[in-house]
Amino acid sequence: MRWGTGLLLGLLLLTSGGCTSLVVGAGATAGVAAMQERGFKNSVNDNAITANLWRKYLEIDEKMFVDIDIEVLEGEVLLAGYVPTADVEMTAVQTAWQTDGVKRVINQLKVGKTLGIIDSASDLLISTRIKTALMFDSRVYAINYTIETVDGTVYLMGIAQNKNELNRVISHVRATSYVKKVVSYVRLKNDPTRKGT
Repeated sequence: MRWGTGLLLGLLLLTSGGCTSLVVGAGATAGVAAMQERGFKNSVNDNAITANLWRKYLEIDEKMFVDIDIEVLEGEVLLAGYVPTADVEMTAVQTAWQTDGVKRVINQLKVGKTLGIIDSASDLLISTRIKTALMFDSRVYAINYTIETVDGTVYLMGIAQNKNELNRVISHVRATSYVKKVVSYVRLKNDPTRKGT
């Protein structure tokens, strides 16, 4: 997602799992949130963190808003994408840490490369194919997973019911054309670190 802000906003409204509340009515959003493993409260909190961080990046520099992909799960923030300098990277990470409700920041930002429209379109296609494969797999609760693809690297976040489900998800990702690498931050449903979330 490295296109102009207007086009980016349009794509976010149409494709981003984190932007569900921007696309559908509040009732439907509440239903989706309630069905997720993280629960309604955590879902609402995560959406608030995402919105606040987008707002902050937009206020700092429109390019940060365009260049950085954000996923939030139970207060853990994943930052992915390419930024022009190490200073921009540091600002992005510090800003995330200073956002209310953030418990952890996972920095997957890379410095120096610029992705073009073709790269961005390819990444979007990869993410869409993976989401579709997960949705049609009856042994995967697709609603519990988020996917970000940057330059062919797929970042997974979510809550897996068990190891078998997680292995199926990773297999779907690896079977998707043009995927170069899979980085998983998925936690198991019974992971003790989730207590109190």
